[in-house]
Amino acid sequence: MERVVQFWNERPCNICHSSKEVGTRGYYDEVEAKKYRAEPHIPDFADFEQWKGKRVLEIGCGIGTDTTNFCRAGADYTGIDLTDRAVEIASRRLDVFGLSGKLSVCDAEKSIPSHPSGSYDLVYSFGVIHHTPNPRAIIDNIAAVVKAGAELRLMLYSKWSYKLFWVMHEYDESAWDFGESADAMMARYAEAQTGCPVAYTYTFNDVEKLLAPHFQVKKIWKDHIFPFQIEPYKKGEFKVVDEFSTMSEERFNSMCRELGWHTLVIAKRL
Repeated sequence: MERVVQFWNERPCNICHSSKEVGTRGYYDEVEAKKYRAEPHIPDFADFEQWKGKRVLEIGCGIGTDTTNFCRAGADYTGIDLTDRAVEIASRRLDVFGLSGKLSVCDAEKSIPSHPSGSYDLVYSFGVIHHTPNPRAIIDNIAAVVKAGAELRLMLYSKWSYKLFWVMHEYDESAWDFGESADAMMARYAEAQTGCPVAYTYTFNDVEKLLAPHFQVKKIWKDHIFPFQIEPYKKGEFKVVDEFSTMSEERFNSMCRELGWHTLVIAKRL
């Protein structure tokens, strides 16, 4: 866990999405625009407006992009993150935009803050708990702070994805088998910065086992194949790679459903 904290404190997710000064309105606006252009499925999945007036807990708020949009929509929002740097940047973000929400540093494997007024209506965690050594501990702790019928929305990395095959091709590791070594390889290349200490991947069956017996999966699907050239993307340019440049939107979306890197889960507390 110390390595996980150090890794994400050194470079919180999406912190380089803008070259403007961190903590300024312009910085936050650019980070949000780039994030949702690269991952346009997020707003639909989070469905921010649905949670107006509802109690929302986000596990792994990061630098606060989704945080901002839950708060803009009028949610009674609580966000936690493992790293103090992310919470500092997210808190400043709420101040800049004049929004209200509760943010704190917290190791969700150990405990999750209860809502003082009752159970959360939604627990949301996008691309986070697959980076903790013991995801099952987090699921158990979530179950303790929500009542029957509460909703859980998770994004977890997919075991079988276009990204897996791309990494094997890009780094000439096609000889790796599809067991432990493939998992280790994806952990290494899961993020923009290599060397992430923990990055688990999941099949649909794995997700159901992870959530049982506390939660029942109501909907599960895949999305997100990153279609842009890496170097221009780092500069804020969205140039589509050759293999996708002539592909129809319908065919690309179909490919995302089959081989998407993001497994999206909507579950209910039993």
